[in-house]
Amino acid sequence: MNNKELHVLSTGRQPVERLVETFEEIHPYLTALHIREKEKTAREIYQLVEQLRTKNVPLSKIVINDRVDVAQVMRVQGTHLAYHSLPIDQVKEHFPQLRVGCSVHSLEEALRAQAQGADYVTFGHIFETQSKPGVNPRGLEQLRTITASVTIPVIGIGGIQPSHVQSVVEAGADGIAVMSGILEAENPLEMVKEYNSRLVDRKEGFHA
Repeated sequence: MNNKELHVLSTGRQPVERLVETFEEIHPYLTALHIREKEKTAREIYQLVEQLRTKNVPLSKIVINDRVDVAQVMRVQGTHLAYHSLPIDQVKEHFPQLRVGCSVHSLEEALRAQAQGADYVTFGHIFETQSKPGVNPRGLEQLRTITASVTIPVIGIGGIQPSHVQSVVEAGADGIAVMSGILEAENPLEMVKEYNSRLVDRKEGFHA
């Protein structure tokens, strides 16, 4: 198995101190740490990134969801956009140094994101997840259709347990994204190592 990306998204439910502590502990095993804090102001997100920086969490691993302004000011890895965010092509034009991802939920959305210049997309939810109760998962077949139709990386998201990783990768995904499965685990470090071990080519080691 080739090396794949591992993204972890904050849930918006953890105290800042706990989130910083956890990210400090798990970042060596990840490709990207997403600050996904919908209720926080730009200043609060800025302050959170500052705390992570003081804990030697590399800015090159931090992705800020939606807030392109904070991502640019803090010079982090990139920003992740949703349907309500700024247009992808405008962000790429004005902030070419940012890696820009986009959440998609259909083949049409994935093709549009690619055409607009997204560097990668996340697609889901793949499996049932508590964050979307009552909403049917989109499943591996839809994931397979999307990965076969676009040339940019596709990251699977939604209800992915360690036991699912192989099937998600075999469906063509370039990696996975996890929220509560790691951050709300009893032992986040143990869980991130478990996910990482399912993604990494053991002969080559992990390269974020």
